[in-house]
Amino acid sequence: MTEKRQISEALERTSALLSIDDVLTEEERMIRDVVRKFVSREILPGAARHFEEGTFPVELARRIGSELALFGCTLPSEFGGSEASHTAYGLANMELEYGGSAWRSLLSVQSGLVMFPIFEYGTEEQKRRWLPELAAGKAFGCFGLTEPGSGSDPGSMSTTLKKKGLDWVLCGSKAWITNGSLADIAVVWARDDEGAVRGVLVEKGAEGFTATDEKHKFSLRGAVTSSLSFDRVLIPESNVLPGATGLAAALRCLNQARFGIAWGALGSAAFTFREAVCYSLEREQFGAPIASYQLQQEKLAWMLTEITKGQLLALRMARLKEAGKLNHAFISIAKRNNVSIARDCARMAREIHGAYGISGEYPVWRHLADLESVLTYEGTHDIHTLIIGEAITGIPAYRREAPGHE
Repeated sequence: MTEKRQISEALERTSALLSIDDVLTEEERMIRDVVRKFVSREILPGAARHFEEGTFPVELARRIGSELALFGCTLPSEFGGSEASHTAYGLANMELEYGGSAWRSLLSVQSGLVMFPIFEYGTEEQKRRWLPELAAGKAFGCFGLTEPGSGSDPGSMSTTLKKKGLDWVLCGSKAWITNGSLADIAVVWARDDEGAVRGVLVEKGAEGFTATDEKHKFSLRGAVTSSLSFDRVLIPESNVLPGATGLAAALRCLNQARFGIAWGALGSAAFTFREAVCYSLEREQFGAPIASYQLQQEKLAWMLTEITKGQLLALRMARLKEAGKLNHAFISIAKRNNVSIARDCARMAREIHGAYGISGEYPVWRHLADLESVLTYEGTHDIHTLIIGEAITGIPAYRREAPGHE
C-alpha cells in the first residue's frame, strides 16, 4: 500500500468515527458543508501567512456575512438573520475554527457579543439601524467588558457612565478587545451614577474614543485585538441599550460567546488530530512509520475519543438551547471541557511532530498558540471550574470576603 493511499484511508476511517451526520438535520449538514468548503478554499491557504505576519484579511471576513450569512444566523430574518438552528450555528463555529481560532472569534464576537445584545436589549431603532449591516458584513462590532484591572471579576470595572443633561458621558478603558479597531460599533459596559452596570453603543469616530491594536501577541496573531479608551465620550440617550442593565445582562452575552467557543474548539482539535494522523503515517523512525508505535497510537486514540465525547457534549448543549432548557453551568461544562481537550490535542500533535511541531512549515503550532487565548477568554478554565462547582454545591467559591473582613 502506498503512503498516500494509506493516509487517505486512515482519514476516511477517522472521519467515519467522528461523524455525527445521522443526528443532524439536512439544513444543519448543508450549512456545515458550505462553511467547510469556504474554510478549505479561502481561509486555510493564507492562514499561516496571516499568523506569521500578524494580519487580518478584512474583506475575506466580510464574506462570512455577505456570502455565508453566518453573522447572527439564528436571529429573525427581518433583522438579517436566517433563523438557523443553534446546532447549525455551532457547527459553523466548529468549521471556522478548523481554519483558525481568529475566524471563530470573529463569528463569536459579531453574533454573540454584538448582535445578541442589540437584539435582546436594544430599541427597535437600534435593531434596524445595526443588525442588518452587521449580518451582511457591511459593519463589524466589538464588545467592551474586560479592563486592564478587571478580567475574571468584571464587577470590579472602573469605566463610568455619568448623566449629562439628556445624554451621558463615558470615561475609562477596556483591554483585550477582539475586533476593537476594526469595529464600527462597540457594545461597552460601564457603571452609572448609581453604581449600576449599563450597556451602551459607542460608534466609531466618536470624539474621545480611540482604539489601539495590541502589537506584541504570540497568540491569535491572525486576529485584531485592541485596547479601547474613552475620554469623556458623549453618549446620546439613543445609544443606550435600555434592556442592558445589571452585570447579569453582560454575562448573558458571554454565555452566547461561550456556546460558540465550545463548538469551535472541536474544530481546532479535529484539525490538529488530522495533522497528527497524517504526519505519523509519513514520518519514519527506526525503519517504520511512527504511527506503528504504541506510544503514538495511544495519543491518537486519546485525541479521537475526546473529540468524539466533546461533540456529543456540544450537541447536547445545542439541543437544550433549542428547547429553551440550557443553563449557564452546562455552557461552562462544555466550554471548559472542549477547550481543554483541544489544547491537549494540539499539544499531543506537536509532540508527534517532534521538532517540526514548532516550525511554521507545519500548522500545529499556530493552533496550539491560539488555544492559549481561547482557554483564557470568555471565562478562564479556572473560573468555569468554579461556576460548575457553585452549580454542584451552591457555594460561590470565587466570592471571598477581602482579608480582614468578616
